[in-house]
Amino acid sequence: MLVREAKLLNGTKEQYLALDDAIRTAQFIRNKAIRHWIDNQGVGKANLYTLCKDLAKEFDFVKSLNSAARQASAERAWQAISNFYRRCKKQEKKKGYPQFKKHCRSVEYKVSGWKLAKDCMSIVFMDGFNIGTLSLYCNNQTREDLFRLKINRVRVVKRVDGYYAQFCFDAERKEQGEYTGNVVGLDLGLKFFTKNQNNNAVIYLQYLRKSEQRLKKLQRRVSRKFNKNKKPQSKNYHKARIRLGKLHLKIQRQRKDWAIKQARCVVASNDVVVYEDLKVSNMVKNHHLAKSINDAGWYQFTQWLDYYGEIWDKAVVAVSPNFTSQDCSNCGQRVKKSLSTRTHSCPSCGIEICRDTNAAINILKKGMGILGIEWNNSIFGQKGSASQEGKHREKTTSTIDGQPDKQQVDFCEL
Repeated sequence: MLVREAKLLNGTKEQYLALDDAIRTAQFIRNKAIRHWIDNQGVGKANLYTLCKDLAKEFDFVKSLNSAARQASAERAWQAISNFYRRCKKQEKKKGYPQFKKHCRSVEYKVSGWKLAKDCMSIVFMDGFNIGTLSLYCNNQTREDLFRLKINRVRVVKRVDGYYAQFCFDAERKEQGEYTGNVVGLDLGLKFFTKNQNNNAVIYLQYLRKSEQRLKKLQRRVSRKFNKNKKPQSKNYHKARIRLGKLHLKIQRQRKDWAIKQARCVVASNDVVVYEDLKVSNMVKNHHLAKSINDAGWYQFTQWLDYYGEIWDKAVVAVSPNFTSQDCSNCGQRVKKSLSTRTHSCPSCGIEICRDTNAAINILKKGMGILGIEWNNSIFGQKGSASQEGKHREKTTSTIDGQPDKQQVDFCEL
């Protein structure tokens, strides 16, 4: 599935209020489905579909929502329930019990309840909320996809700067990648966002830190205008809240844009990318580093590495970070060091290099071992089978559809 996004413009105040009503109704149906599952044993997906019909008969505002959108809301509830069952079956520590939604920001339509204009410049929502016609503002690629691809679903998303329509197309993105013969191992960090085995470093721009003073100022304004004894709050309070939300949204978009551009550059210039599979949820428990770790956005960056590896048919491997900073990349001797020690000095072989560079070399060697390739300072050849993949929590983005032997030979010939 391919997802494209367009902003909904040129609507009246009544139309946007109608969109809010549709979103709240979708939230109501989802919460009712969760409550029905809690109160009744053995409830399945079909029972939740039946519940949608019963709610439409009981509440007029539920009937106003398109029937397919009601089913999509029930499917959201079932997704949370099925994920809970899956985690229980795997005996995971955090089960993720389904929770009620208090602030839902989207409603999803299937193939009915909406209609695109012939020129794909506007969309009409035709359910009982009388939303009407809204203009679509998007880039050229999205406009082309609207003309040539089949749309499976339309999701309306509310953000602080407006409303957006997300189109889910029945398509898969595949592109022809350019193969360079290069390999890279990436060590993720805070001093340097990434550092590879050649000691090349990328410094993160710290978008949250740069906007922190402005965020504090806007947050103080919101707090001063909030009156806990008054409901609803004043218009000035909501204006201040929107200004704060827009700045948070800007920082989020800056971080995402950075991750996309960096990941695209790394995968485009290398045939094999190996990175450490960090457990960010565990690392943020350190309250001294939590803000910096969240601002860095390592997880988002690695997700985009996997994405571009798939669409360009390149090997992107995630390896366990265990002892990558401690082990010597030259002789394998384990040298214990604290986080404040930034230089790796091996007493066994006498090598002295940057701690992050040493870790990047170890990460690259681990990834090459998973692929069955022996790496020796950018000269590598076939070592053996890649059947050990996943033995130590490593994961690989598959390349060259179902032909691992051919992949090994190609790497040997580089």
